[in-house]
Amino acid sequence: MKKVVKFGGSSLASAEQFKKVGNIIRKEESRRYVIPSAPGKRTPDDTKVTDMLYSCYGQAILGEDAERDFEEQLEAIKERYNSIIRGLNLDLSLDEEFKTIRTNFSKKIGRDYAASRGEYLNGIIMAAYLGYEFIDAAEVIVFDENGNFDGDKTHKILSERLENTERAVIPGFYGAKPDGSIQTFSRGGSDITGSIVAKAVHADMYENWTDVSGFLIADPRIIKNPKPIDVITYRELRELSYMGATVLHEDAIFPVRKEGIPINIRNTNAPEDKGTLIVEDTCRKPRFTITGIAGKKDFASITIEKAMMNSEVGFCRKVLEVFENNNISIEHMPSGIDTMTIFVHRDEFEEKEQDVIAGIHRAVEPDFLELESDLALIAVVGRGMRATRGTSGRIFAALAHANVNVKMIDQGSSELNIIIGVRSHDFDAAINAIYDIFVKTMI
Repeated sequence: MKKVVKFGGSSLASAEQFKKVGNIIRKEESRRYVIPSAPGKRTPDDTKVTDMLYSCYGQAILGEDAERDFEEQLEAIKERYNSIIRGLNLDLSLDEEFKTIRTNFSKKIGRDYAASRGEYLNGIIMAAYLGYEFIDAAEVIVFDENGNFDGDKTHKILSERLENTERAVIPGFYGAKPDGSIQTFSRGGSDITGSIVAKAVHADMYENWTDVSGFLIADPRIIKNPKPIDVITYRELRELSYMGATVLHEDAIFPVRKEGIPINIRNTNAPEDKGTLIVEDTCRKPRFTITGIAGKKDFASITIEKAMMNSEVGFCRKVLEVFENNNISIEHMPSGIDTMTIFVHRDEFEEKEQDVIAGIHRAVEPDFLELESDLALIAVVGRGMRATRGTSGRIFAALAHANVNVKMIDQGSSELNIIIGVRSHDFDAAINAIYDIFVKTMI
């Protein structure tokens, strides 16, 4: 059995955390490929190493005027790593690596290079601690000259490199372009690296270790002690991630999904917890009708009315072209016979709202047009909804009982999710009402 294990920054913030991670890895022989993040916060008031590197590089590019601050910050970063090395009693020096970093920072080599050094250095320490081979991600994770990830080349190079490598540490978050310059994924990109490695070695499981025991049905900042999700499908996860559930980087599911490799979200501080299993599909019946609830605020809506709109060929296309021409993405588009409403991100729309309004008038000559802001969208997701009658009715009843006015409801043909639009000030109340009826009372 082969497992790829990725550990987040909070799991590797100190020597004590490293020891927990080491115990977890050594407990199972199958945990053969390790993807470390950069050290995270040791305390709530601490600073992540990635942020320290960004700040340090910012001083470096200012030149001589900020040289003292640059040196002090680089020394503070070096001490973070040395404290981990001392705590692990390792015979290891990072002096040469920091000389190279100092030189490259002075050359203003780039923010991506600066940010990637957190994972790079932690990978060296992790490999020395475990006795595993260290493989620099820049040698095996490939981006094209425009900075786009090249999955095919990466898979070929990585598969060949790991074919005869029994155990290895590959830092997360970054790779390299053809010219050798460092390119990073977006923040949280170590999740993606783990998924890429899992695909390359045809792993049986991709374990993603963090500081929570998997996904929760709802945001714990809104719902007190929400129930955990035992099993979730990739499709359900995509819907929840899109609406703000952030335990796992949403792009991390694609490489393993193609291979049918399950992901297990685990808690470094509670390794006995089973966590959440993410799978392609499952026959396991969910505990509740819904799998999860997630949402986002700060949307705006544009409602267009025109008599006999339904008989006007190309009406929707003309409206959508206006948004496309203004480079505004559309979230949802519920419609009626003579009306259509378009939901967009408010911050994208506000700067161009007058251009969009003028464009719609020119394109379709509406009878009436209305804008509304301060809206929120909530996704109620669950494979169990397919086999349950009256799910939408129960949502409406729960929201009515909580005095929440529904601005929009949109259910996909897959019956996997229902999107509800409410005013932003009703957001928390709406989520509480939906959670109560499906999880607490299980009506």
